[in-house]
Amino acid sequence: QVQFVESGGGLVQPGGSLRLSCVASGSGFSRYVLGWYRQTPGKQREWVAIINSGGDTDYADSVKGRFTITRDNAKNTLSLQMNSLIPEDTAVYYCKRFPGNSDVSLWGRGTQVTVSS
Repeated sequence: QVQFVESGGGLVQPGGSLRLSCVASGSGFSRYVLGWYRQTPGKQREWVAIINSGGDTDYADSVKGRFTITRDNAKNTLSLQMNSLIPEDTAVYYCKRFPGNSDVSLWGRGTQVTVSS
């Protein structure tokens, strides 16, 4: 089966930066809408950022101005640059490929981001 594999999570101090990446298998990467979500235990998974096939982006208010979502279609890679991190950013981060005409959503398994002193 096709899959997304996240990397780049870890422990970082408040005010620091971290870059997450998600590498996808399969064909047609450039045609999909892609996004990042995050989830803390006991809370519902929340949307963080989205990027469409044309490179247009949007962000949740909580991360706007601090996070940047990008894609590299030649490398089948989705990235999330996270700057000015705060403890509230602590969560498991998931990449997502939104469904096309004849498939379903594809989620990564998640990568832990911890912002703490």
